[in-house]
Amino acid sequence: MPDSAFEATERQFLELLDAACGEVVVGVDRYALAGVPREERVAARIAEEYADFGELYESPADLLLVTGANPVERRIEDEAYWSDLTELLHFGSERVESMLLSCLSAHAALTVFDDIEREFLSSKCTGVFAQELEPGHALTRGMAREVVLPHSRWNTVAEEALRGAGYDIAMRSAKADWSVATKHIGNSNVLLVQGHPEYEATSLLREYRRDARRYASGERDEEPCLPVGCVAEADWPSLEDLHLRITGGEREPAVVEAYPFNEVGARAVRSWSTVANQLYANWLSDIAVRSS
Repeated sequence: MPDSAFEATERQFLELLDAACGEVVVGVDRYALAGVPREERVAARIAEEYADFGELYESPADLLLVTGANPVERRIEDEAYWSDLTELLHFGSERVESMLLSCLSAHAALTVFDDIEREFLSSKCTGVFAQELEPGHALTRGMAREVVLPHSRWNTVAEEALRGAGYDIAMRSAKADWSVATKHIGNSNVLLVQGHPEYEATSLLREYRRDARRYASGERDEEPCLPVGCVAEADWPSLEDLHLRITGGEREPAVVEAYPFNEVGARAVRSWSTVANQLYANWLSDIAVRSS
């Protein structure tokens, strides 16, 4: 992830793993792809706290979790870290029992293993969306009938393409397409996650605030996309009104700064908390069962 989201992303994934593992002890080693440019502070932290990829390749882990990244290039193959990421995915498919690949890394896997290219969306898919669960799938075990998950992305791969390539769709949304899919690749059980179960209650709102600020200040001309369901129901009308104001003519930084983002964020609810924990718990449980 970029420096601006580095610590938040790390915290979100670690907290979700901690919540999902229950009494199971999970040891975590962290690695960072060298091809991602880093500011001095983040680079120093990585050097001090993160392990070298050579250690992973010499002593493979039982599980591999690869986060997403902010897309910089229209073609995923043109990203600066593409070669390193490709090497990691090939390694994982042969030497790691199970891989969980999030967002951009899920799209990368589809390109690497199935020659399926992601497609750029005409508008950002962002918000909290109702999910349809595949009955009987190991990853949906113990979930309630009505669940939601957040999405935040500019790219997608059609569900039909995944099914045609032999993937099982565990969770999907009528409005946001597939969220979780699985397939056995090489020696690894691969879990693709196009949604963001790791997100905090305020993640989508913070993304909107960032994009709204950039738009209002003239830093970018692309209008911000308002994430569906990113705040408490009572706060939605005021946020929608802010969005309509800045995209309808009041393109002024003061308008954005006057909105009480902190207060609204404090009332936001992580409505996907239970399903996120269960998804990861099922993932960890499935590995424990198959390893016993």
